[in-house]
Amino acid sequence: MAKKIGVLTSGGDAPGMNAAVRAVTRAALSKGMEVIGIKRGYVGLLNREYEQMTARSVSGIIQRGGTCLYTARCPEFRNMEGVLKGKAVCEELGLEGIVVIGGDGSFRGAGDLSSVGIPCIGIPGTIDNDIQCTEYTIGYDTAMNTAMEMIDRLRDTAQSHDRCSVVEVMGRKAGYIAVNVAIATGAEAVITLERPYDLDAIAAKMIKTKTNKNGKTHFIIVVAEGVGQAENIAKTLQEMTSIESRVTVLGHVQRGGSPTLRDRVIATEMGYHAVELLEQGIGNRIVGLKDGKVYDIDIQEGLAMNKPFLDHRYDIFYDTAY
Repeated sequence: MAKKIGVLTSGGDAPGMNAAVRAVTRAALSKGMEVIGIKRGYVGLLNREYEQMTARSVSGIIQRGGTCLYTARCPEFRNMEGVLKGKAVCEELGLEGIVVIGGDGSFRGAGDLSSVGIPCIGIPGTIDNDIQCTEYTIGYDTAMNTAMEMIDRLRDTAQSHDRCSVVEVMGRKAGYIAVNVAIATGAEAVITLERPYDLDAIAAKMIKTKTNKNGKTHFIIVVAEGVGQAENIAKTLQEMTSIESRVTVLGHVQRGGSPTLRDRVIATEMGYHAVELLEQGIGNRIVGLKDGKVYDIDIQEGLAMNKPFLDHRYDIFYDTAY
């Protein structure tokens, strides 16, 4: 049974990370365990940046975006020399396990650290929802709600000027945010890497819609970040339709803000489950959501899985878009 554990956040920040840190800390303390908060991810581990966590340390953070432990990316941890250095620091601090809150790169580091004798548990914290072994990642719901609110505002100005707004949302190479936000905002088209797109067909529908009696004169096109062609898409659509088209890249605003209820609750459930695993001396696991329930899976097995795209929801979008 672990008596002293660490917790860190790594990679891109996501709303709900603080809720997970809070859950890990309070759950561990309730079980008589000591908790060390490692600052700035693996960089902080290697540099010995840490603090003793108490119930007071995590009081009043559940509603805050970002991460109270800060975060960073650590190229040094991609090789075994860095991992072994991390192991030595863990042994120096007396850590018998670490909860790693982050994405797939963070989990690879957790797997490597587990392989050299420091049990690690990964909690998926990324707005992209692109971790293969879980239906849901912390921050995803908040990011979608933020994007939805921003696009609702953009529609107001697009309508006022008879424009087409081409809106790029985050998600790295995954189109999960784009599809859901497109449905929620009543967008006219969604463009992702997972499905082919036809600008000729989109332009034709825009023209047809505009020329109908009492037709719509403003449009929203949602583009997933991984496509990387928002400027060209807007330029091409304007040339094909003669409808003024503007690009808005929502960017990192989607990673900030107070987490939604769903992100807070799931982060708390996952954090609690991670502590239960370390309490039993179990490591090299990712905590995820499967069929709506929290579960855990081997890190390497989880990272090797393929995650299905939202094909049915994508089809629903296009069947209700016009």
